[in-house]
This record gives sequence, C-alpha cells and structure tokens, in this order.
Amino acid sequence: MIDRRKFLKYSALAGTFASTALAPSILANPYAPRILTKRGSPVRIRGIVQSEGQGLIDVSVSDGRTVVRTKTDGTFEIISDSRQPFVQLTVPGGFNLNKNNTGTANFYVPIEADQAGEATATFDLTPLKKRTNDHAFLVFADTQTQNEFEMGLLHQQTVPDAIKTINRLGDQQLFGVGCGDIMFDDLSLFPEYERAVSDMGIPFFQVIGNHDLNMDASTDEASTATFSEHFGPRYYSFDRGFVHYIVLDDVFWHSQGYFGYIDDLQFEWLTQDLSYIEPGRPVVVFAHIPGMSTGRLRMGESKPDISHSITNRERLYRMLEPYNAHLISGHTHENEHVYVGGIHEHIHGAVCGAWWSGPICPDGTPNGYGVYEIKGESVRWRYKSTGYDQDYQMRVYPRGADPTAPTEIVANVWDADPSWEVRWFEDGIQKGQMSRRSGRDPLSIELHTGTALPARRPWVEPKIHNHLFYAPVSPGTKEVRVVATDGFDRTYATAVELS
Repeated sequence: MIDRRKFLKYSALAGTFASTALAPSILANPYAPRILTKRGSPVRIRGIVQSEGQGLIDVSVSDGRTVVRTKTDGTFEIISDSRQPFVQLTVPGGFNLNKNNTGTANFYVPIEADQAGEATATFDLTPLKKRTNDHAFLVFADTQTQNEFEMGLLHQQTVPDAIKTINRLGDQQLFGVGCGDIMFDDLSLFPEYERAVSDMGIPFFQVIGNHDLNMDASTDEASTATFSEHFGPRYYSFDRGFVHYIVLDDVFWHSQGYFGYIDDLQFEWLTQDLSYIEPGRPVVVFAHIPGMSTGRLRMGESKPDISHSITNRERLYRMLEPYNAHLISGHTHENEHVYVGGIHEHIHGAVCGAWWSGPICPDGTPNGYGVYEIKGESVRWRYKSTGYDQDYQMRVYPRGADPTAPTEIVANVWDADPSWEVRWFEDGIQKGQMSRRSGRDPLSIELHTGTALPARRPWVEPKIHNHLFYAPVSPGTKEVRVVATDGFDRTYATAVELS
C-alpha cells in the first residue's frame, strides 16, 4: 500500500528535493537568461502554405525556434538546424484544422534534411465554409489512464458524454484539447487515447504532462520523444476567429523528477509568435502545470509548490499583459480560478477525477471537462460534469454535513469564480448571499478518508479548497433551495429537504 503523502512525492518524483539538487541555477533565479542548447548542423527549410492552389500570405511558420511569415506567393524559408524536429504552422482562423488519421490535429511536418542540409515542407489548407468568430472547444485535463480498465472507463463514460456535448454545440467550429497527463506513465496506451479522440470526431490538440514523459530520459529534451511521435511539437500556436491559441510545455524534466518551468527556447519562440498578435486581442494559453496553484497556500504554507506551479511564471505573465489572456491548465485534480499578473487562470478538475477511483476529484468537483464557447472576442466557459446535465454546477449538503459548521448548510459550487452570486431560500423565502469559505467537501471526506479509501487509490485525500458556500438555517425550516448565478447570468438551482 502506498502512503498518501508518499504518493504525492512519487507523483512529483520527489520534486522539491531532486529539483533543488539537480537544477540549482534555474531554481535560484528562474528569470536569468539561459545559455541555449548548442545548435546542430544548419538546415534550410523551404516551403509553401497554400489553399486551393493559391499561396497564402502572412501566415506564421516556425521550426520551434524561429517564426517567419509567408510571402505574397505563400512561400517561406527558415534557416534551422538538425536539432529541431518539426516545422509547424500557425493555422489561420479561416481554414479547417487538418487531422491525422488518429483524429489528432495535424499542423506540422517532420524536418527531414538531405545530405546538403536542405528540407521542404508543404501545408495545404481548406477554407472554412463559415466564419470561425463563433466557435467552441473542450478541455480534457488529466485523462490519466494507467491500464486497460481505466481506458475502458474513458471510452465508456467520458467519450459518450463528450459526444453529447459536441452534438449540443451544433455545427459551429469545434476542437478539443488534451491538457496533459493524457497517460499515467504507460505511454504504450497512447493509441487507445487516439481512438477516443477519433470517436469524438473533432480535431484534438495535445499538451504534454508530467505523466506523459519518457522517464528513463536523462534530459528534458529527450523526455518528450514518445509524445512527439504521436502528437508532434510540444509547443505551438493556432488561430480560430479573433482568438490566438498557444500550447506550452511547462514540465521541466531533470532525469530524476520535474517541476513547473518554461525553457528559454519556448520563450524565444513565444516572443516572436506574439509579435504578430495585436495588443488587446484574446489570447488563450494551454499548459499542464498551473501558473500558480494556491493549494499549498490554502494549507497554510508560505509559497506555492514548485511541482504544482510554473517557477518562472512572472516572465509569462509579463508577455501576456498586453492581451486579454486566459491560462488554462490541469494537473492538480481540482477546480480553481486564479487571477494574477493580469491573467485569468482556469485550473480544471480532472476527467479521471481522483485517478479513476470514483465519481469526484479530491475537492468534490465531479469527474469532467471544460466547455468554452467563443462569441467574437467574448470567452464563456462552463465545467461539464461527466454523466450529468450541463446545468449540474453544485452539490448542496444539509445542515451539519460539515461538523465544523453544525447549524449551516454547505454548497460546493465547483466552478465559482468571484463573479458568481450564491443565495439561499428557506421554504421559498430568500435569505441572502451565502458565505464563501475554504474547507473540505463532505462527500470527498466520506469517499476519501481512511487508510483503505478509496479502494483503488487509498492514498487520495480530501483537499482544502475555496469553492464552498455556507449559510445558517433557521430552526424549523423544511426545505432549503440554493440558487447560484454565474458571471454570464446563467442560473443554477438545487434544493435539499431538512429533517
């Protein structure tokens, strides 16, 4: 049996100790310039971006280090080197997202140089039949399947639910994002994830997570080899409508562990990528490890955990300041909204919940995924609980369910950000707004407390989180109804009878 806290250390592979020992310069000053990895032999890449036989002008193309724009005839040239694996396209908003045979997004070509150091790349795009200013996407954080049994749950529970959501969203342009920890260490299962993606029928982009790495690799660069064989580049961008989307790799592997860190090569690329994006434009960034998880702070510690936050996040924040930026992440298996550095970060509950051990994450958030709908430059979101209607947004417990508040009801409103209002009614009479406090979800305490619970993952523990709402209930009240209104004026209600 794995001790709970030992598991957390295992998951981060002793992140704090090993990172401090093996990466002292980065941890000492994450903002200091780094010497880039030595370049390989020169490679000249010539290519074209075209649609229906015509070249496309001003499309960004990159080898992961240098970003260039296509000329009037759609051609481009990049002086790269033999260490760069792909040439990748920032797909313009007015064109279809191409797919691999597996259903995953295809926006890249392997760099295959001849003996003279010359390589070619051709990108053929199909124009969309309708504009993409209004579009939508799904975010799958931490599918994290470890074996055939858990893959079965993904196919039997999550995929059918996602297909219903996709059908409900209609004929607008859709895509999905696997937001890291696609696997739980066994990378041979990637094809089964690809089968799930193919069944859903929309192109999926992938983010690399700490459990998607080749853990026998001695360097960060080598750790992503299997991931890239299946899904291509580890960081890239694309456009849909007015929104510029960016995928980053913020898992830094140092041969005996990992921590949250964005390397200089990505920042070099990102600086160029963003130079073509107008200030004020919506920018959505996907990464696996949050910019800043407040988990450790909620437990009374003085600073975030380096394996659960990006250590050099301030540099990213500064680059995103000119934009209407959202940072979307996973990793922590809980729902959280963080506002810092002018960025709204959405930290998502897990598709697998508490590692496929039951119906909820350790903070009480149901197993599920994010649904984002874009209307022009407006970004709207909602957490979708697997197996429930889209309006299932809270769980209400009767008076005394939290023993620290014996006279109060408690509501877990898992996707609540500061714009939400949560009110309670006693026998139909409105009483006021509920008080938001940190605590542990009563159902999580029931399912995750004890040396043998949950049965499949006995190391899971209930988490202290900040989306519980409390209200004192008057004696004699027979029914309490909780009504929550989100920042988009959508209302959700749940009633509970009191004995």
